[in-house]
Amino acid sequence: MIAVRLALALCVSSSQAALAAAPDELQKSAYLVKITGCAGCHSPRGKDGEIVENLRLSGGDRALPAGDLGRFYPPNITTDIETGIGAWSADDIVKALKSGLTPDGRILSSAMPWRTQYKDLDETDALAIATYLKSVAPVQHQVPAALPPLKAPTP
Repeated sequence: MIAVRLALALCVSSSQAALAAAPDELQKSAYLVKITGCAGCHSPRGKDGEIVENLRLSGGDRALPAGDLGRFYPPNITTDIETGIGAWSADDIVKALKSGLTPDGRILSSAMPWRTQYKDLDETDALAIATYLKSVAPVQHQVPAALPPLKAPTP
């Protein structure tokens, strides 16, 4: 029965997905997003270091190192079509979490722990995270462009 509800949620728009998923499913999904730390990187912070709640998951404001590739600002993962992942399907989100591959064929930076943590999520948990992210209200917030590495790459 849970699988049927999740399948239905994936066939509708993100706002309808939130309505189609049972409250207990969204509660589990929200819990998984919380314990995996999504907001810790993908949310801007105020002067006190706390997450700016009205911008939660709209993209980080602190550049994270990604080796010789430079430093990246964690992207907006709300359902905003222009600045977030609103055009991604739940399957696209699961694929990015588990393999690092985005819908446009890019590989996520090493700052995103898909190689070390999220690749081992079971399919049900990965889909639950995707369901939650598809239920998040869109927040238009463009993160800054990537920065060069702090030091020159070694040959």
